[in-house]
Amino acid sequence: MALKKLNVALNNNLEELRASGRDKGAELVINEIKKPQGEFGPRYILEGYGDQEFIKMNANSYLGMSMHPDIIEAEEHAAHKFGVGPGAVRFISGTYTPHIALEKKLAEFHGREAGMIFSSAYVTSLGVIYPLTTKETVVISDELNHNCIIQAIRLSRPAAKMIYKHNNMDELEARLKEAVGQGKRCMVITDGIFSMRGDYSPLDELTGICARYNDKFEEGVITIADDSHGVGAFGKTGRGTEEYTGAKVDILVGTLGKAFGVNGGYVVASAAVIEYLRESAPMYIYSNPITCSEASAALRVLEILDSETGMKRLKHLAAMTKKFEDGLKALGYETIEGPHPVVPLMIRNTAETTKLVNYLTRNGVLGTGLNFPVVPKGDEEIRFQVNADHTEADIDKVLEILEQYKQD
Repeated sequence: MALKKLNVALNNNLEELRASGRDKGAELVINEIKKPQGEFGPRYILEGYGDQEFIKMNANSYLGMSMHPDIIEAEEHAAHKFGVGPGAVRFISGTYTPHIALEKKLAEFHGREAGMIFSSAYVTSLGVIYPLTTKETVVISDELNHNCIIQAIRLSRPAAKMIYKHNNMDELEARLKEAVGQGKRCMVITDGIFSMRGDYSPLDELTGICARYNDKFEEGVITIADDSHGVGAFGKTGRGTEEYTGAKVDILVGTLGKAFGVNGGYVVASAAVIEYLRESAPMYIYSNPITCSEASAALRVLEILDSETGMKRLKHLAAMTKKFEDGLKALGYETIEGPHPVVPLMIRNTAETTKLVNYLTRNGVLGTGLNFPVVPKGDEEIRFQVNADHTEADIDKVLEILEQYKQD
């Protein structure tokens, strides 16, 4: 059978990945989550590690909402009322009141006319960029944009694709000048927070530059930001990179699966853009939405985020991020400074990255090793992610283990 030949080829490819240290390896399986006790936050029990407890420093759940009792209650209540799945795509009979309520709340949260939810943030970027890219569209993208943006551009096949150096606004302007005359529409696309580094796009500068070139394109210069790592974790009230930089892009992509601790992705924009995407985005039209339970849980998160409780969580998250970052620097580790709770420990070598990740795991700390091609060669790192469930004692413990590593 043909599959036998394919298996040989695929196994050869897998061996090459393992030999070079670029494979992801076996997935860690979480068996149990132990609730916070005393001065420590939650601990995780993994399959194959017996009773060893782990501090999770590699979760996108920045606000620590996934185990919040109010969120669990909201999800359970909706499941009892609407069942565990929508049973159809939106345009058939898969749209429920929690979906509509969530889309309205997300639009209000970000100060937009309308919102639209997808099954994931990755799918959202595909579902926004692909339908909006015509044969006369020029796309300009930051070189460190997330894989979802890269794949969306490949799928879209624009008239021209241009890349500017990471956060280099002079290069962005040069690409815009180059793009004039090559298409009716220009789309400038960036991450809000760059997930591997924790730094952010200067959206105030970016939107200002794009505005100067808007009249040079028949259908304008459209700015799009995927702020999946920023929303809920960044800015004074958790409204992300837009809030932090004081600027608004034309189309904003976000996620419910990171700081909100639930599942799904979304886009907010003008009513015309959202209505067009509902009619043209195959990732939306032909896929079931998130469950009513997930939508109801996300609604409750938004309510908490816009309360005194939410502000306290954001302040604690910022304080723990600063404590960890300062601790790394005091120990002589290289990091990329910034206020976002992604705190990279720059190793710049694949083998050394793997070595330190393994040491951390043996000592009860979960961090994510990022090697080429996930990051460029020379930028290998361990990505730590602080969340609001981490305590001062948790941060001190991780720093203590990193200090021990240097001494061993």
